[in-house]
Formats: sequence, C-alpha cells, structure tokens
Amino acid sequence: QVQFVESGGGLVQPGGSLKLSCVASGSINSIAFMFWYRQAPGKERELVAQITNDGVWTYYPDSVKGRFSISRDNAKNTVYLQMNSLQPEDTAVYYCTGTGAPWGQGTQVTVSS
Repeated sequence: QVQFVESGGGLVQPGGSLKLSCVASGSINSIAFMFWYRQAPGKERELVAQITNDGVWTYYPDSVKGRFSISRDNAKNTVYLQMNSLQPEDTAVYYCTGTGAPWGQGTQVTVSS
C-alpha cells in the first residue's frame, strides 16, 4: 500500500506563502482523488483541497478558496499544496491522502507574527 510523506511546513508571517509537498512511496496514477486535510488543535480534521487523477477538477472549501491551490505530478508521485495569503487561522497540521490510502504523518504549518 502506498505511503505518503508530507513536507514544506514551517513558521510564516500572516500574508506569507508556503508550498507543501506530498511524496508517495509508489505510483499515484491509479489513485482517483488526492486530498489535503488539516487539523488545528482541538478541532476536527477538515478538507482543504481535492484533485482528480488527471488534475483537471479541483475543489476547495470557502475558507481557503482563492488562496490555496492543489496540483499533482503523477510522474513524480507528488501532490502539492500552494498556500498564499496565510492567516493565523490556517495554523494546523496538514495531511495528504488519496482515495483508499492511509494518511501521511503530517507537516506543521504555523502562521504567526
């Protein structure tokens, strides 16, 4: 079963940007959907981005729409999350996963001045 490793998190000031990467241990070509979720302390895990296998269709909740962008490179078995205009409420652990796949270990994103 494919495993995912997220990276790219860190501390950023409000209004800043980060790009997260999620590298799979094997091919993601057959994974229909890839997802990025986040979980803030004391809150439930929430979906922040979704992308189809061919990268044509994406989904974002209103909380991140226009600021976050998901993409995937099937040849590199990698999914990305570009995050712009970050705000303190974006602080969370960010996880990637795919349809029927396990969760990665997550990467911490902290937005603070």
